[in-house]
Amino acid sequence: SCCYLSRRLNQLSSHDPLWKRHCKNYWLISEEEKSQRNQTWKAIFISTYSDLGRYIRYYATLKKAWDDLEKYLGQRCPRMIGSLKESVREEDLDAVEAQIGCKLPDDYRCSFRIHNGQKLVVPGLMGSMALSNHYRSEDLLDIDTAAGGFQQRPGLKQCLPLTFCIHTGLSQYMALESVEGRNKYEIFYQCPDQMARNPSAIDMFITGTSYLEWFTSYVNKVVTGGYPIIRDQIFRYVHDKECVATTGDITVSVSTSFLPELSSVHPPHYFFTYRIRIEMSKDALPEKACQLDSRYWRITNAKGDVEEVQGPGVVGEFPIISPGRVYEYTSCTTFSTTSGYMEGYYTFHCLYYKDKFFNVTIPRFHMVCPTFKVSTARMVSRDAEPNHNEYAVDEDEDSTDTDEYEDRRRVLDIPAPSGRCPRHT
Repeated sequence: SCCYLSRRLNQLSSHDPLWKRHCKNYWLISEEEKSQRNQTWKAIFISTYSDLGRYIRYYATLKKAWDDLEKYLGQRCPRMIGSLKESVREEDLDAVEAQIGCKLPDDYRCSFRIHNGQKLVVPGLMGSMALSNHYRSEDLLDIDTAAGGFQQRPGLKQCLPLTFCIHTGLSQYMALESVEGRNKYEIFYQCPDQMARNPSAIDMFITGTSYLEWFTSYVNKVVTGGYPIIRDQIFRYVHDKECVATTGDITVSVSTSFLPELSSVHPPHYFFTYRIRIEMSKDALPEKACQLDSRYWRITNAKGDVEEVQGPGVVGEFPIISPGRVYEYTSCTTFSTTSGYMEGYYTFHCLYYKDKFFNVTIPRFHMVCPTFKVSTARMVSRDAEPNHNEYAVDEDEDSTDTDEYEDRRRVLDIPAPSGRCPRHT
């Protein structure tokens, strides 16, 4: 626009270094790419803007996220990178909007102009989780598959699936309109209300407020090492740096994860899994080698109720720890409150002095249910029948240590079991 005002502004608006900055800031165009195109920076900016101009607020952020993710996973999860689909065209996205009768948010559209999601394969780009008889791996859906799963039924009206797990059927949805108590573009896991007779009574565990925030925060967790890569898969365990305790030469660290597919708001049942790493310093003397005999847990829920559990070994085993060796396993627990914490100790005996026993501290680690929203259908029904026992909630259920269901995890060797993990009460 400036070039039409005066000759001097016309000259300035054609000054290529000014367009270079815009090309790098908005479209992430490199010097190498410019030389391959054999165009001026101004020409590159204009041609790119004619195609992606509506996404100028989002493109650089999402393109960087995709580039960082591909670079990070390229050497660690090559199968996953191979499952990504090429970008889609504007007309393809327009056709989907016409098909579902809803507008797609620009940040979502922009991401699909870079990559059209993922093939329905394992492992899924959006993370995995494995327990002894439960396995989940979420794929990022391509636009056509997502459109095919667009919901208009009560409880999920005008919701578009973003992810899908072929083992559990679990999806994360994005609300395309502000209906049924949801905010527009909110992202969530559905959670059917098991105490309501109305099938449209679906509670929600919130995972994002917009596609941009949801996707970039996930990518940041992956590329900064916040989620561990195990056997070519991203595992969504979160490690708190304070959840580390060292006793002598042995260090115990803990990471945790909330499992929405095994949880419910009504009745209150919040399922968590935790991953424990036991490691002896490589500088320890050989005679410090020892064997784990038993475990002790002190489990406290949000109401302050305490449960103590003691038992032999872990995961049915009595691992030997020696200098430089790591032993890892996963387990799970449930709470009837939205948060709680666990702490305790392991009892070991020395292999060289078998009559010598000692305790190793397990650091306190907290587990907190993500933000959730209660179904509007349930709330309406409850207001109509406030004394109906259909909505009675027993919050005195104890949390339970489920060590007998623990699954061995030796030196990052996690199998991919099938089935469904039982809910323990």
